[in-house]
Amino acid sequence: MADGRKNRQMREDMKGYIIDLDGTVYTGKTAIDGAAEAIRLLRGHDVPFVFLSNRGNYSARMCREKLAGMGVEVRDEELLLSSTVTARYLQRESPGSSFWALGEQGLVDELQLAGLQAAERPEDAQWLVITLHETVTYRDLNMAFRAVRAGARIIATNADKSFPGDDGDAIDVAGMIGAITHSTGSEVEVVIGKPGRYMAEAALEALGLPPELCMIVGDSVESDITLGRNAGIRTALVLTGSARADRLAELAPQPDEVHASLLQVLQGQSKA
Repeated sequence: MADGRKNRQMREDMKGYIIDLDGTVYTGKTAIDGAAEAIRLLRGHDVPFVFLSNRGNYSARMCREKLAGMGVEVRDEELLLSSTVTARYLQRESPGSSFWALGEQGLVDELQLAGLQAAERPEDAQWLVITLHETVTYRDLNMAFRAVRAGARIIATNADKSFPGDDGDAIDVAGMIGAITHSTGSEVEVVIGKPGRYMAEAALEALGLPPELCMIVGDSVESDITLGRNAGIRTALVLTGSARADRLAELAPQPDEVHASLLQVLQGQSKA
């Protein structure tokens, strides 16, 4: 290639990559050093990859725009958010059903694109869909409470406890789930996000590869590394997000590899 990307060092043992976003490609609104170069390296070597994120408050369009602003161009088939996979699940298992969202517009957009109908009142909803809600109010929580008390089943985009934000770790979807389950006595019926099988299946389908030829790269043992272990996918933990280098020995499950960054994973550089 004219820009020399094929001449850059690239490991050859993996045929496809499943890449986390928060803490791996960016933190908050800031791209992680080397992330854009890592994606260019994959493209330069024609290695398939998919971004797999538990972000359920974003639509695919919003995420594409965010990445583009960081110099990372993404094709539709390369982006799988928990909001997208949740919408696909309901489209398949409960087509045409009505929902009430405890979440932001990005989630609503993905659900409606899948043909699901937003209920006019929370009491009319067949499903309460819970995701991260960074501007949540008492009214939001109370409307969700009313939906479940009236019979809505609960599905969550993911159940992460925290995510790496601009100024440190921030509360994630588990906080929204806890408010509703504790107040209603109802339980979540389905959790879509990592480390669940729905996300693994969606990623492998998008790549068109068997799990043993793929690697998942992320900063979370709880979601990324556990997903890989459960699905038979090789795992690489990066130290650009929530994972800490001084606590690696305590991790369970243990990742197959530990690297300083996504770029170093792809270049096969020495582990951190």
